[in-house]
Amino acid sequence: MTGAVDLHGVAVAVTGLIDDLVGAPARSVRIEEVGTVLRVGSGVAEVGGLRHVVADELVMFRSGAVGVVSDLAQDRLGVVLLGGGGAIRVGEEVRRSGRVASVPVGDALLGRVVDALGRPLDDLGEIVPERLAPIEGPAPAILDRAAVSRPLATGIKAIDAAVPIGRGQRELIIGDRQTGKTSIAVDAILNQKESGVYCVYCAIGQRGDAVARVISALKAGNMLDRTVVMAVGGEEAPGLNFMAPYAATSVAEHFMAQGRDVLIIYDDLTRHARAYRELSLLLRRPPGREAYPGDIFYVHARLLERAAQLGAARGGGSLTALPIVETQAENLTAYIPTNLISITDGQIYLSPRLVQKGQFPAIDLGKSVSRVGGKAQAPAYRQVAGDIRIVMSQFDELETFARFGTRLDTATRAQLVRGRSVRAALRQPERQPMPSARQITILFCALQGLFDDIAVEYFDDAAHAVAAAVETDLGAITQRIADGAKLSETDLASLVDRGRRALDRLVTGTIEDANA
Repeated sequence: MTGAVDLHGVAVAVTGLIDDLVGAPARSVRIEEVGTVLRVGSGVAEVGGLRHVVADELVMFRSGAVGVVSDLAQDRLGVVLLGGGGAIRVGEEVRRSGRVASVPVGDALLGRVVDALGRPLDDLGEIVPERLAPIEGPAPAILDRAAVSRPLATGIKAIDAAVPIGRGQRELIIGDRQTGKTSIAVDAILNQKESGVYCVYCAIGQRGDAVARVISALKAGNMLDRTVVMAVGGEEAPGLNFMAPYAATSVAEHFMAQGRDVLIIYDDLTRHARAYRELSLLLRRPPGREAYPGDIFYVHARLLERAAQLGAARGGGSLTALPIVETQAENLTAYIPTNLISITDGQIYLSPRLVQKGQFPAIDLGKSVSRVGGKAQAPAYRQVAGDIRIVMSQFDELETFARFGTRLDTATRAQLVRGRSVRAALRQPERQPMPSARQITILFCALQGLFDDIAVEYFDDAAHAVAAAVETDLGAITQRIADGAKLSETDLASLVDRGRRALDRLVTGTIEDANA
C-alpha cells in the first residue's frame, strides 16, 4: 500500500461537518411568482402568469418599469404603467412586489413639490417620510364623522357671504376655461395663513408654467411652507394622472388623522376623468356615455367621500375638498359636471358672461349654492349679508329689463343703483384675500346704500376708506366679528355711522383737491 487512510480523522471531519450543518440557521425558501407580458399599449400592459396577484398591487417589469394591477381576469391582468413603459417588450418577465401602490406621508412633505409617487420635483433633496400610506383608503364611517359646523374662510367676499364653505365640506368649483377657477382655489389657500389649516394642491395634467405660477403665488403669500404641491404634467403617463388625486388625499388624510384641519384642491377632475377614460379604453373595458367607463361615477365618489369632519373620538380633524371641473360653453348638464355636482355639497359657478363684464371673481350667485349653508357661517355674515343673493337676483332681472329702454320709476332706478353698488362691492382682485371684518363692513355699507352715490372708478378707494376707518375706530366690533360673535343692533348702527363719516370726509377731500 502506498499510504494508509486515517479513518479516524475522516470520521471526525465528517462528524464536524454534520454538526455544523445541523447547527446552522435554516435558510428560508423564497417562492417568487413570475409572469410575462402579453401585450403592450400606450400606458397599459397585459400580463399573464401572476395567478395570486391582488388588485392595486405594484408589479415590476424586467426593463425597470413599474405598474399597478387594475384589471383581474382569469387568464390575464390589466396593468396601468406608472411611466417608463417605452422599453417594455412582449414576453418580458414581470414580478410581484408584494405591496400596494403607496405614497410617502408626513411633515417632511410640507413645502415640497412632488409627483404622484411622492418623488421630489423641486431639487431640494430627498424626502424622509414618516411612513408609506396606500393611495386607496376607505372613507371615514358615518359614526366617525361629525356635523360640518366650522367655517373655512376663503377671504373672497362673494363666497364667504353667499356660498359659505365649512371645514369638512366638498364644494365644487365649476366653470368654463379662463374664468378664474384656479385663482379662487389659490386665494382660498392663501387665506389660511393665520387659520392653521394645512393645504394640499394637486395639479392633474396641468402645464408646467401653470403649476409654476401657483407655486410662485404660494411662496409670495408665505403659504408654501404649510402646503404640499403634488403635480403631474399632461405629458406624463395617464396612470400617474389617474393616481395623483388619490395619492394627494392620502397625504392630506395623514394630517387629518393627527387632528389637523386640511384643505385639498383637485385641479382639475376633468383631466382626471379623461385620463381614466383613456386607460379604460386601452384596457378594453366597455365604454358608456361619452366613451367613459361605467364606473366613472364611483371613481370620483370614492375619492370625494374621503373628505370629512371627524368626530372628537377620532381627533376632530377635518379634510375640506375643493374639486375643480371644467365645462364647455356653459354646459352644466354634461356627464362629468353632473356627476360631480351630485357628489359634492354644493358648487361655485364661474360665469364667462361675468368675465366679459369685468366682474372678478366671476361668481354667479344665482347658480352657486352651498348645501351646508348658514350652518358653517359666522353669525355676523348671516346678519349682514343674509339677503345678498336675493338682492343680486332681483338686480340681474331689473338690469336685463332696463336694457329695453323702458321708462323706469324712481324706486326701480334706486334698486338698480343699489344693485350696481353691491356688485361693485363683490369685486375683488386675485391674490388679495380679505379678513372677515373688512368683508362684512364693506358689504353691509353697500347693502345699506352708503356707496350708491360713489362712481365706479372711485369705489375701491371709498371701500378702503370705510373699512380702514371702522378698523381704526371700532376695534372692539371688528374683534367680535373675527371671533365669530353675533353683532348687536348698536354694533350695526355704529358700522353705518362710522362708514358714512369716512365717506363724507373722503368726498370732501376729493372736492377740495379738484378745486385746488
